[in-house]
Amino acid sequence: MKVAVLGSQRRDPTVRRAAEALGLADGRIALVTAGWQEREPEDTELSSHLGEHTINLMLHRRADDIFKRDPEFAQAYRARQIRYRRIQDFYRIRLEYLIESAKVISHRVAPQDLLDEELQSSVSAIRMLDRHHQRQCTRVRNEFRDAWNPASRPIVQEHRLELREMLDSCAGLAIAGGHVASLLNRLQLLGIDELWGNRPLLGWSGGAMVLMEHVVLFHDSPPQGVDAPQLLDVGLARVDGLIVLPQPESRLRLDDRERMSMYARRFGPSLCLGLPRRSWAIFEDGRLQEAHGTLRIELDGTVSNLGEPLS
Repeated sequence: MKVAVLGSQRRDPTVRRAAEALGLADGRIALVTAGWQEREPEDTELSSHLGEHTINLMLHRRADDIFKRDPEFAQAYRARQIRYRRIQDFYRIRLEYLIESAKVISHRVAPQDLLDEELQSSVSAIRMLDRHHQRQCTRVRNEFRDAWNPASRPIVQEHRLELREMLDSCAGLAIAGGHVASLLNRLQLLGIDELWGNRPLLGWSGGAMVLMEHVVLFHDSPPQGVDAPQLLDVGLARVDGLIVLPQPESRLRLDDRERMSMYARRFGPSLCLGLPRRSWAIFEDGRLQEAHGTLRIELDGTVSNLGEPLS
């Protein structure tokens, strides 16, 4: 299975080159733009970048149709999402305090060996909270699946059948970014992961994030709100042992070694891979095959180039 992850495609798009590297130069490509929400159909420019041999799966619109035609299911789904948001809120509150305490402790004056021990304790506490949050999200998802079995709902079945026929005509699947939670929800609701199987796929920005085993929300300098990187949920797990961080040039404090080290230690042994503009990397069966312009965050907080920049 081949997977390409890319940085933002808003300027200087590289999606065509990545698609060619996946062997998709001439084949039809299915598009997922559900993260764009109401702008989902506005794919003309994206289609032109991919040679115009594309078909939009319209997952956001399909989900709206399911909720409109199956109000009982829609009500239960909304209740699930409210529960998710509450769990995320509790998790974020605890996370902020743990990260702040780790920062305060790291700046204390003490023998280096003691500081190292305390840093490890801080990281362990954060990782424990991350695992607890993941279990909570999994429990909510499994309880909803067991109670409602979305795949058995007639309207869901109708859309999945249509999607299967569309996907059978495609050689590749391209997942754009946008609202990450909305994108992940639509992919899961409509069973795209199962329908697509092990054929080549590519994703950028939020689309790359949802392809990972864990989806991490982050922004080191947000205009408002908190700046604690947080797990959203498990993703599609198409590449194991990897956390992708799109737009690191504007969303990460790359020169803050202490902060970068916390990313690498907290999410290790997974590799934290920054995806700047124009960057992309290809994995096959979970192994890195080639990388262009990507960034690797090291345990000591330094940031190194992984792969040659694009010319």
